[in-house]
Amino acid sequence: MPNPKHILVLRFSAMGDVAMTVPVLRALTTQHPELKITVVTRVFFKPFFQDLENVTVFEADLKGKHNGVFGLYKLSKELKALNFDAVADLHNVLRSKILKFFFFGKKVVQLDKGRAEKKALVSGQKFQQLKTTHLRYAEVFEALGYSVDLSQPRFPEPKYLSENLNSFISKKDLKTIGIAPFAAHQSKMYPLSQTEDVIQELSKSYNIILFGGGKKEVEILNQFEAKFNNVTSVAGKLNLEEELSLISNLDLMLAMDSGNAHLAAMLGKKVITIWGVTHPFAGFAPFNQPKDFALTADRLQFPLIPTSIYGNKFPEGYENAAGTVLVKDIIKKIKTSL
Repeated sequence: MPNPKHILVLRFSAMGDVAMTVPVLRALTTQHPELKITVVTRVFFKPFFQDLENVTVFEADLKGKHNGVFGLYKLSKELKALNFDAVADLHNVLRSKILKFFFFGKKVVQLDKGRAEKKALVSGQKFQQLKTTHLRYAEVFEALGYSVDLSQPRFPEPKYLSENLNSFISKKDLKTIGIAPFAAHQSKMYPLSQTEDVIQELSKSYNIILFGGGKKEVEILNQFEAKFNNVTSVAGKLNLEEELSLISNLDLMLAMDSGNAHLAAMLGKKVITIWGVTHPFAGFAPFNQPKDFALTADRLQFPLIPTSIYGNKFPEGYENAAGTVLVKDIIKKIKTSL
């Protein structure tokens, strides 16, 4: 049976997981330029794929016309009109399984999430590095007949910055660091008091651009901006495409185990991450980063780490585990990496 020429890729959310598909798809389409890819995802994520050759995005309106089983049936009919040959299900959730049923007769390969291995990791049975999410994505395409070599990645050139975007870079003669201090759960965040210490020290030698979203985050980041020189916040001021352009011009991103880390990594930036109750062993470290760029909480003090894969479950007293990463160690790691 010949290899498919047009593959439908399903990955609806979350931001970091969708961003992790980008370097895999870039490698896939570079190494197999004859292949056509259609990514089915939320409209918000469309800018992620703008620089990829032979990749188009089909917008899944999962809260509107594609909501529910009947909505997914409508989506399946719209997708069938694209005449795809096979499906790479990089999500493997109920929605994509329902679509698989509607795609009867098409070859569908679903992501192996490694649930048993991850359960062993968070239960403390085996503390060891698991397969990365990027490699798991690549294996789906290999099962469809296309090998993917991730060892020599290519990245897009930094985007041209408009006058407005340039205004967020305080001093053009200094290197620029992005800092994204927030995550979906507090247990994945570096304590804000220590984050402030990091910003204060780094702002003496670098431009600092702060990333975040939501009313409370905007307020906190605006306070940091007002307090220190060479610090600007883009929170609430830019759309996603503009933020990506700005990220593409960073020299380094400091982030939590969160979406911003993966946005910077997919653009080829250096990414230093701080980890709380989660751990890079679960396979969610940003793409193409040295292992020592992941700064993890002290497991002598918090031996149950990782307490969960997503940071939503943890014992009492583990909320600020990330705080065991010392400010001086973060500063040193950043300075020696630039």
